[in-house]
Amino acid sequence: MLDEKLAKYTSWRVGGKADRLYIPFDKNDLIEFIKLLPPAEPLFWMGLGSNLLVRDGGIRGTVINTKGRLKQMNVSEDGTVYVEAGVPCAHVARFCSELGLAGAEFLAGIPGTMGGALKMNAGAFGGETWPIVNRVEMLAVNGTVTMRPPTDFKISYRSAKGFEDEWFLAAHLQLPTGDAAESIKKIKGLLEQRAKTQPTNQPSCGSVFINPPGHYAAKLIEELGLKGYSLGGACVSEKHANFIINTGNATASDIERLIAFVRYEVNEKKGVLLQTEVCMVGEERGRGHE
Repeated sequence: MLDEKLAKYTSWRVGGKADRLYIPFDKNDLIEFIKLLPPAEPLFWMGLGSNLLVRDGGIRGTVINTKGRLKQMNVSEDGTVYVEAGVPCAHVARFCSELGLAGAEFLAGIPGTMGGALKMNAGAFGGETWPIVNRVEMLAVNGTVTMRPPTDFKISYRSAKGFEDEWFLAAHLQLPTGDAAESIKKIKGLLEQRAKTQPTNQPSCGSVFINPPGHYAAKLIEELGLKGYSLGGACVSEKHANFIINTGNATASDIERLIAFVRYEVNEKKGVLLQTEVCMVGEERGRGHE
């Protein structure tokens, strides 16, 4: 698709156009597509469009959207759980718990796909992605597929640094045997807690800021009385201060300005410089085409 508006593909419901949007049929289709692309073609990958702010000027090059695709999930012969990059994290949590495997319950609280969770070392409720990863399947810019162990990556809080010319295709998760009923009960409890404490029924990206060492970003923001503060159609959530919601007519610029304002206020008044967890991409309005 050419000149496709990305707002409908992001959880914030904002964002300009992509020059080209490609939605693969399956993993093999994606591999063949990558092989046919010019080596210099700019590529950007999207899953559920959470943890992502696409600026109003859009994205140049090709955007690959795996939402609803790359959705295979099964148990491999070696007992690991094979999960393709487009599978929503919540589905992974449920699949593993129903198999009686423990340790993936926290994924129920992550509003993204497995690919995004790998890239960001996503975490929730005390759990993180990479400790349960046995190996990952990577797709290179020339279309070759490589299996890599976690030791090939530099893993840290909300970050997994690896290979700039490779992307996550799938993961093999290593999980201990647990109690299926107990895991399902735990997931239910986590989801109930999330619904109580986060604005899950409003357009947001998930958490905006990384928790700085020794602090909680939400607590710092709340202590400054910024809950409910708005710029244009963007507003700091009344329910959870580390969430910014689209009240209905926000632009990406509104959201980015509000992020910058909150960072400035926390730095000035608390002496803590917040780092964004959300990935901000694309061009500002006027630099690209509308």
